[in-house]
Amino acid sequence: MSAATGGAATPRRARWPWVVLIIVVLIAVLVVAAEVIARAVVPSVVRGLVVDELDLPADQQLDVETSGILLPQLIAGSLDELRLSSDEITIGGITGAAEVIATGVPLGAGELGSAEGTVSIDQSQFAALLAASDLPISEISVEEPDITVHGGIPVLGREIPLSLTLTPGADGGDLMLTPVSAAVAGNEIDLQRLAAIFGDAGAALADTHRVCIADQLPAGITLTGLRIDGTAVVADISADGRIGVDETLLEPGTCPR
Repeated sequence: MSAATGGAATPRRARWPWVVLIIVVLIAVLVVAAEVIARAVVPSVVRGLVVDELDLPADQQLDVETSGILLPQLIAGSLDELRLSSDEITIGGITGAAEVIATGVPLGAGELGSAEGTVSIDQSQFAALLAASDLPISEISVEEPDITVHGGIPVLGREIPLSLTLTPGADGGDLMLTPVSAAVAGNEIDLQRLAAIFGDAGAALADTHRVCIADQLPAGITLTGLRIDGTAVVADISADGRIGVDETLLEPGTCPR
């Protein structure tokens, strides 16, 4: 009797490894399916949130990419890295191609770990940014690594044609323009001679120009760099991590009066 009982139990025990293997395979399939679903759903949800928060058009072209295995990130409640890009997007009145990489993105309310990116704009958009400067601008041209502004300066009731070539940069969120050459009535002159020809106005033109553009950007976005790439102006930007929880950071910033 005992021998029969022992012989009958052996096949049952032998089946367990197969049962465990089947369960493991099923779980693996479910995890893969869940990961596929997560990758399909998360970018769509993120895109919708960005469009709503920034008040963008419903049909705004915006690509969203995630990195790593999503399920553990979703369980933890935070995405390791999120990449957003658009060929043309308008934020704060500035239109250009943008790419932003955010890390530590909470799935609920919370601050971002970091968010940095670039915005590429053309010379007409850049000219709009310079509207608040004291530069005499009627036209602007862009050629790596500098920009050249063309205009005129009044002298004894006449306007003398003037062009000024400057190297762009950024400091403390402000746009910086450093003169490298000048031409008066088509003739290139030494920058130091501008003061001799035009007095205080000429001396000011030869100095580095600081232009505040905070009022043309959301308060939570800071300009950290500026360069010329071919004929495009490329701005490096950084976002305050609180921009997702503090709505005032989505409002336009302010410039000193």
